[in-house]
Amino acid sequence: MNLRDELNKAGGFKNLELLAKQVVEGFISGMHKSPFHGFSAEFAEHKIYNQGESTRHIDWKLFAKTDKLYTKRYDDETNLRCHIILDNSSSMHYPEMREFSIDDLNKIAFSALASAALMHMLKKQRDAVGLSIYSDAYDFYAPEKGSERHHQMLLSQLSQTVTTKTLNKKTETYTYLHQIAEKIHRRSMIFLFTDMFQTSEDETKLFEALRHLKHNKHEVVLFHVFDKSKELTFDFDNKPKRYVDVETGEYINLYSESIKDNYEKAVQVYFDNLRLKCGQYRIKYVEADINKNFDNILTTYMIERQRFV
Repeated sequence: MNLRDELNKAGGFKNLELLAKQVVEGFISGMHKSPFHGFSAEFAEHKIYNQGESTRHIDWKLFAKTDKLYTKRYDDETNLRCHIILDNSSSMHYPEMREFSIDDLNKIAFSALASAALMHMLKKQRDAVGLSIYSDAYDFYAPEKGSERHHQMLLSQLSQTVTTKTLNKKTETYTYLHQIAEKIHRRSMIFLFTDMFQTSEDETKLFEALRHLKHNKHEVVLFHVFDKSKELTFDFDNKPKRYVDVETGEYINLYSESIKDNYEKAVQVYFDNLRLKCGQYRIKYVEADINKNFDNILTTYMIERQRFV
């Protein structure tokens, strides 16, 4: 049964854990085509050998299979801590979903399922995970923990976030990133899912907040979530339409062809500037097109985890 069938069987996002497991299993089954060949079957129990470590715990059988050195992970080892941050402003609920289908995810549904898939991988690694959700308020916060009860609570909150539509909720991301940064005291890997559409146009404040997230030697990954066909290339038919700002309620009536070229150039400049600024602040910037699968998200996690631990 494929992921689309599982989504329909699960009744939308009511069984987010099942969907996340399907996403991860699909990703791992394709890892033989990636640089992680030979790592997928054992990734929950092994870590890459670092030069200088004791060779006592090297798994030589796995070395014979993969030609790579891995050491066995033990329960009493210190695992990493991860905090996932989710933008729940009204713009993240675009486009409106006709039904809960894997082929028809909006930005918030894509982000929630990606977050759940990351949580599934973190759970297998016995890592602690926390969650923050914000819109025009700090909607939800849970510190990093690794218990099954905590995991289920986070899944329930993600599911509720997807199925509860937000109306005219504006975004001041920098306000809540500062608050979140103050709550995360121990070194953590931080994943931020946001479309980066801000009600405030003050980019300086935004990047000051992102830089704040990096204090205490945190590693920050910004997953820039967007609908590429609509929000970047403005791929609409050339009929008169009313385009509404879902956060402010402002609107404009026009033919798409009349502004398509200028719009695409302006948005591309904005996206390029985001990527450049993230590079300057040593924040990992990753495009997350909701029309694609989750492989880019999970591959980023695998790479960043190896660098982090």
